[in-house]
Amino acid sequence: MEKLQYISQGFTKTEQELNIKKALDNGIKWIQVRWKNVPENEFIKLCENSKLLCSEYQSVCIINDHVQIAKDIDADGVHLGLKDTSIDIARQILGENKIIGGTANSISDVLKRMNESCDYIGLGPLRFTSTKEQLSPILGFEGYEKIIEELKLKSLEIPKIFSIGGVVLKDIDLLQQIGIYGVAVSGQITNQPSIINEFKIAMQ
Repeated sequence: MEKLQYISQGFTKTEQELNIKKALDNGIKWIQVRWKNVPENEFIKLCENSKLLCSEYQSVCIINDHVQIAKDIDADGVHLGLKDTSIDIARQILGENKIIGGTANSISDVLKRMNESCDYIGLGPLRFTSTKEQLSPILGFEGYEKIIEELKLKSLEIPKIFSIGGVVLKDIDLLQQIGIYGVAVSGQITNQPSIINEFKIAMQ
């Protein structure tokens, strides 16, 4: 599984598509299509176009929240928030071969996600981010350390955890030392797509 995810950004469909294309041009191999509070038909069009682009670049295309849209356009999978469709229902709709990721904000969320057998966990936020409405409590590096320690104390295998929420390049070393598998980045890649290669080098 790729260690670097780009979460798409943009106020309009054109902006979203441009940012996704720039990320792909700069070597991203995993896109999560995220566009909140827009008419569903517009979001469907963005998802369809993103899937075509990702296929062209041989990159993974994950849809945020919308399980049925992910199924309809044959995306590679879906990412679900804590209040979205359950992982079990998503698995029934999408089948065994699609990727299903789930958000978590606490040790109890992580244990729940592990129990639900999602493929990866987006744990955060690391710090404040303006891209997310109704932000969950900020974890910071200490929050991640505590959660990883608790999993170790319970003798549980550490799942594929992605740090999310305001993540920037300089965070990578410390996150990897803590035991975080990967990162989901939005702002820094949107503003500077050429930084993708530096992320990849840092995460080898």
